[in-house]
Amino acid sequence: MEAVNTEEIHLRHVEKDVLIPKMMREKAKERCAEKVEAFNHCCKDSGFLMAFKCREENAALKECLTIHYRDPVFFEQCKQEYIKEKMEFERTGIASKNRKQKLPTSM
Repeated sequence: MEAVNTEEIHLRHVEKDVLIPKMMREKAKERCAEKVEAFNHCCKDSGFLMAFKCREENAALKECLTIHYRDPVFFEQCKQEYIKEKMEFERTGIASKNRKQKLPTSM
C-alpha cells in the first residue's frame, strides 16, 4: 500500500467541526476512564443529591476532558486517524467499525 500524504486530503466542514471532534470526545473518554468511572460511581451512590455530592468528581472529569479537547496535537492525531479511516472506507466500502468485527469461525 503506497503512502499517502494526509495533509493533501481536503476535509469538509462537517468532518473538521463535527466528526473529528466526535472522535476526540470518544478517545478523551477512554483517556479519562478513571475519572469517568469515579463520576459514574459517585452518581450511582448519590441518587438525587448527585449534583451536590459529585461536584469534585465532575470537576476532575471536566478538567481531564478539556485538556484533551484543547490539545492541538491530540486533534491532529484524531484528524490523521479519521483521514486514514475515510481513505480505507473509500477503498473498500467497509466502515471501520464493521472492518474491526471478527468474522464467524464457521459458516
